[in-house]
Amino acid sequence: MIRTGEEYIESIRDGREVHINGEKVKDVPSHPMFKPIVDIRARIYDMQHEAEHEALFTYQVDGEKLASSLKPPRDQNDWWQKRKIANSVFAEIGGVVTRVGDETVGEMWSLFDGQDILNQVDPQFSENIKKHIDLVTYNDPFHVSANTDPKGDRSKHPKDQDPDMLLHVVKETDEGLVVRGAKFETAAAYANQAFTKPTIANWGNEAYSDYAVGFICDLSSPGIKMICRTGFAGVKPSVDYPLANNFDEIDSLVIFDNVVVPWENVLFYRHTQAAMFIRATLHRYSAFAFVQRNLAFTDLMIGAALFNARQTGLDKQPAVQEKLAKMAVYREGINAHLTAAIALAEPSPGGLLMPNQSLLYTGRVHACSNYHEIIHIARELCGGQICITPDDGCFQDDESGPWMDKYYTINENWFAEDRRKLLAFARDLLNSDYAGHRLTFQLFAQSPPFAHLGAVYRNFGWDGPLDLVKNAANLSEKVVQNEDLRKWLDCEPDLSN
Repeated sequence: MIRTGEEYIESIRDGREVHINGEKVKDVPSHPMFKPIVDIRARIYDMQHEAEHEALFTYQVDGEKLASSLKPPRDQNDWWQKRKIANSVFAEIGGVVTRVGDETVGEMWSLFDGQDILNQVDPQFSENIKKHIDLVTYNDPFHVSANTDPKGDRSKHPKDQDPDMLLHVVKETDEGLVVRGAKFETAAAYANQAFTKPTIANWGNEAYSDYAVGFICDLSSPGIKMICRTGFAGVKPSVDYPLANNFDEIDSLVIFDNVVVPWENVLFYRHTQAAMFIRATLHRYSAFAFVQRNLAFTDLMIGAALFNARQTGLDKQPAVQEKLAKMAVYREGINAHLTAAIALAEPSPGGLLMPNQSLLYTGRVHACSNYHEIIHIARELCGGQICITPDDGCFQDDESGPWMDKYYTINENWFAEDRRKLLAFARDLLNSDYAGHRLTFQLFAQSPPFAHLGAVYRNFGWDGPLDLVKNAANLSEKVVQNEDLRKWLDCEPDLSN
């Protein structure tokens, strides 16, 4: 059953061990660095119950309302609806958030598509997958995804160094698996559960491995400790840093100190082929929501840049219009890939409907590889004042305030306060610590750039160009795919961060 915001907040008051900035957190929902993002997730839960949003945010099965964002997609309308839900959330909260559940639940659907492979290991794993997809659908948890390990010295095999650098199984018991190690995960400190899986790619000749394990982790389990990076909220005034104070999604090093994973939560174990398949197909659904976030961040940058150009009267200059047009081209490139990925969606091996894989992955490359250039164009268009403007205190001060009012009032339409607000917003979006964090996060959150290209390589339709050239050049020999290429297409690239 869909939850309320208050039910979600109470669900993470479960005695979990969370540390941030050298402090052991007594209550995550009320802690000043967590409260803003917890409140946003609670607001999303509450939107599901409101008449204005209910039709879009929910659907019914046997008279029970369920969350549309967590619904396994079976037709194009499911994808259009998910896209509209995310946009409605961004409009409601006045910003963009990435890890709030809908962007990670798709990884479970990828697992659903791999049941045939998992059945080779143990049919019970497939049953566990089906059960957990139903649990997510019906129980409406805040579900995240734990991927990246500390890794240690990557030139060494895990067994040749501290084995805990990669999460692994240390014991099998009647109750379940006992695991040790650590994972980095955004939002874990205020989520309910995480799909935890390996990032290791070079399995060598091992058919089985204690590192090839994937499971659903209850984040309140005994033995789990979460050590978080210091948040941006509350560090500087909200009036000067509105994004950092409201939309910071805090990352955690989740430590598994002999954590028991019940057998019913184990999704695959000791089968490297299954682990490789999962890694190679992990983002076939979740990449859609991730790329949509890039589109939303681009809209924020375009809006900030265009407002600045209009405030200062530069929007009629051809050079300014050219830069705005470049931003628009980037933005519409993302939009086109997302739209086409739905329009040309493909049936998945498990009977779901997945976005067109080649278009989705090429869209992700377009969005991530050009992101930093668009940020730089936005900085240019916002001008140097975003890095030299005094903070709000100087605008409000009795002595300095009149001078700020004099020099930041532009005309009868744009007064100093609106000018200050726009420059503060642009500074936080493009130049602040938060902005730098977002840039790196968008680049690596779904794996590094080379892995993005690897996904394109494995999903692009190479046969089309080959057949075209074969016919155009009147080749008499049948084009035979190179065996090395075949092996590459079947293998898993290193998707570790």
